[in-house]
Amino acid sequence: MASELSPTARSLRALEFLQSRPAGVSADELAARLGVTERAVRRYVGILREAGVPVESVRGPHGGYRLSRGTRLPPVVFTELEALGLVMAVLDGQPEAADTGTDDLVGTALGKVIRALPERVGRQAAALREHASAAPDAYSARPDPLVTSALVTASAHRRRVQISYRSEAGNEWEAEVDPWAVVVRYGRWYLLCHSHRADAIRTYRVDRVRSVGQTGQSFEPPTGLDPVASVEENLGIGWRYVTRVVFQASYDQVAAWVRPPMGRLSPARDGCVLVGSTRNPTMYAQEWLANAPFDFRVEGGPELREAVARVAARLAAAVTP
Repeated sequence: MASELSPTARSLRALEFLQSRPAGVSADELAARLGVTERAVRRYVGILREAGVPVESVRGPHGGYRLSRGTRLPPVVFTELEALGLVMAVLDGQPEAADTGTDDLVGTALGKVIRALPERVGRQAAALREHASAAPDAYSARPDPLVTSALVTASAHRRRVQISYRSEAGNEWEAEVDPWAVVVRYGRWYLLCHSHRADAIRTYRVDRVRSVGQTGQSFEPPTGLDPVASVEENLGIGWRYVTRVVFQASYDQVAAWVRPPMGRLSPARDGCVLVGSTRNPTMYAQEWLANAPFDFRVEGGPELREAVARVAARLAAAVTP
C-alpha cells in the first residue's frame, strides 16, 4: 500500500508518527513504519520542513528525528484517502449534506472541513460532494446533537439522568434512567438504559428525548454488557401488539433467518416458536413474515392474524384468473 501513496501523503504519515513520539524516533524505525528506505525518509522530512513544520535531527549512533518542543500544529491534517473517506461517510449517513445551498448542520460543517483541506485534496473532496448523488433513508431519524451529546457524556461518566420523552403516539412523560449506552442502528439512534420509572430495561429513540437533566447519582452498567445485542433484543419487546408465530422448521434453520426485533425464538416440539410484539402488525406481516422461507402458522395476536390474512388475500387475488 505504501507505493500507492503520494510523497505528501507519506509526509503526513511521518508527521503523525512524530507527533505520537515526542521524545523522537530513529530514522530506521520511521522508515519501517512508512515502508520506505531511510533515504526516502529524509525526503519526506524535507517536505515537512519546507511546509514550515519544525522537525529536528536527533544525534546518535542511528540518528533520528523529533518535533521541536512547543511546536504548534494544525489540529487536523487529512491525507487524500482520509478526506475522501470522510466525505463518503458523511454523504452515506446524511445525504442532505451534499446540498451546499441549505443550512443543514452537518452540511455546513462538511463545507468548513473541505475548505480547510490542502488545495488539491480539497478540490477532490468538493467534487465528490458536488457530483455524488445519495438517496435519503426514509427510516432514519436525526436526534438533537446537544441531547445526544448529553446522553453520551452521562453514559461515559456513569451518571443517572432525568429525561423527558415523547412517544410515537404523542404521549409525554419523565423518567430517571441509567444511560448504559447510545447505539446507532440503521440510521436511528437509541438509548439503552435502565428506567427507574418502569424498573426495567428500556430502549428509547434518542430523537424523541426532549430534554436531559443531571441527577447527581451514579450507576454501574451490567457486567459484560453488549449494547448492540441488547438493543436488538429489546426492540422486539414491549410494543402494543403481541405476536406468536410457530415455524415448521428446526430451531437452527429459523434462528439464522430471524432478526432480533422480531421477538424471541425458542425450540418447540415440531419446530420452533417466535414470541414478541410489534407496533405495526401490517409491517410485521408484509416485510417479515411474507419473506419467511419456512412454513409457519400465526397463533397470535389477533391483529397480526388479521394482517397476515389481508396479505394472503391480496397475493392470492394477484394470481386469480
